[in-house]
Amino acid sequence: IMKPWQIARKAILACVSDFAAKGIRPYACLISIGIPRNYSKKNIVSLAAGFSNASKEFNIRILGGDTNESKELVIDCNMVGFTSLPDNKIPRRKGAKPGDIIVTSGKFGYTSSGLKIILSNFNAEKKFKLKSLSSVTFPKPQIEFGFCLAKYFSSSIDSSDGLSSSLYELAHNSNRVDFLLNKIPTPKELRDFSDLNSISIENLLFFGGEEYETIATVSKSNFKKMVRDAEKHKIQIYQIGEVLDGSGNVMYEQRGTQKHVRNEGFVHFAK
Repeated sequence: IMKPWQIARKAILACVSDFAAKGIRPYACLISIGIPRNYSKKNIVSLAAGFSNASKEFNIRILGGDTNESKELVIDCNMVGFTSLPDNKIPRRKGAKPGDIIVTSGKFGYTSSGLKIILSNFNAEKKFKLKSLSSVTFPKPQIEFGFCLAKYFSSSIDSSDGLSSSLYELAHNSNRVDFLLNKIPTPKELRDFSDLNSISIENLLFFGGEEYETIATVSKSNFKKMVRDAEKHKIQIYQIGEVLDGSGNVMYEQRGTQKHVRNEGFVHFAK
């Protein structure tokens, strides 16, 4: 369903999203690609156009790279960037403390819905279907969230591996904390989609991936400053929970009841 130029754009966006979560503005990149022998000239031209347009969209210079033959299309993007933050202020995946507020830069559920529509032919209302498919083929995450607000984060990560997996990564890397979620924005059309296809809405919210949003924790004192700064830059903040004393668990509170969230999503180097 994705055109070559969309694949090329997404390869660059995946790196931009990682940088944005740390408040680092990308400057330049090297791109290495492996192309199947039967890949058409038209598709190669489309790939090149996607890289070129993405470099302009995200203000990144493509310095070069490498091209080889491969059994399937492979794209490797190696990026460098700059930040005004001193090294010890660049947010890591550890650093969340009890009392911190958990925030995200965007909503969840659309990408996982889009993938289920594509891969499993799930039913969907037309407007929701278009929005969900677009979140897969042409994602538009709020990358300025990280570029402008990372100085306030105590920990951060991008959500490309899914909300659940990303939250567990922050909770496990921080020292003896649990994450309690209680305010995840859930639009009505997402609930309608889950009811129509008899799928848990928690499944759509937590176990997707490729949203490319920033997930961060912020101390209460910094949160007020961050909100003022966000309003100045017209950036939306979604407050979804709080950090508690604990042992690396993620929980979801709904109607006064707390549920344990499974650590599920894309796991690197999984056996």
